[in-house]
Order: sequence, then structure tokens, then C-alpha cells
Amino acid sequence: MEYSIRQAARLSGLSEHTLRFYDREGLLPNIGRTASGVRRFSEEDIEWLGMICCLKSTGMSIKQMRRFVELSMKGDCTLGARLDMLDEHKRNVEAQLADMQRHLNKVNCKIEYYRRKLDEYARTTDAGMNVGGR
Repeated sequence: MEYSIRQAARLSGLSEHTLRFYDREGLLPNIGRTASGVRRFSEEDIEWLGMICCLKSTGMSIKQMRRFVELSMKGDCTLGARLDMLDEHKRNVEAQLADMQRHLNKVNCKIEYYRRKLDEYARTTDAGMNVGGR
């Protein structure tokens, strides 16, 4: 089955503008076109968009994604290079996750601090009637 750019946008969760941008950047190398130049997306293209979205959402740059696409287009002789790229990307994502977890821990500590302070404040006022300036 083939899809229009509007249908591909709906299926992928991306905007038509983003799909055109990704196509211009060389991230969608197998997109078909009609005789009049209208983009047509196959099931495989939609699946590939899922991979591109994953890489983008996890912080891979357009330049790195373009390199990944170039390697993919060369076939199985580049499996090792693609594996290396994804291994490195995975390490970067794991480092980002560890950083985010540390930040989340700080936020959670601050939330607990405010909850304790709010409880203390409520106990020292008229049953909490003055909380929030009331």
C-alpha cells in the first residue's frame, strides 16, 4: 500500500513539513514519487520513519542520522559500522538517562521538603486555614 504525505504524517505522528525536511536532508532515501513529483510512502517507509523518530527523540543529530542512512543504503557490508553507531548512541542515551535520573532525584527531594514544610505550616496555623493566603 502507498500513502500520501498527509497519510504518512498521520501514521508517523510527524508533520508534513517535517517529512519534507527529512526527505530533503536525505533521511528518507527510498521515498517514491509520482510522475508529477508527489511523494508516495510505502509501508517500509513508514516503518523507517519509526526508526528515524526513535533516533531523533533520543538525541541523534541529523548529521549522524544521515550517516546511518548512508550506511544502511550500502547494505550488509556496513552492518558492523551501523552496530558501532548504535552502540555509541545507546551509551549516550544511557548517560543522558543517568543525568535525568539524578535531576529527578533532586526534584523529588525538593517535593518532599515542601510537603514536610507545608504539613508543619498547616499544624502551626488554625488547622491550615491560612495556607495559600486564605
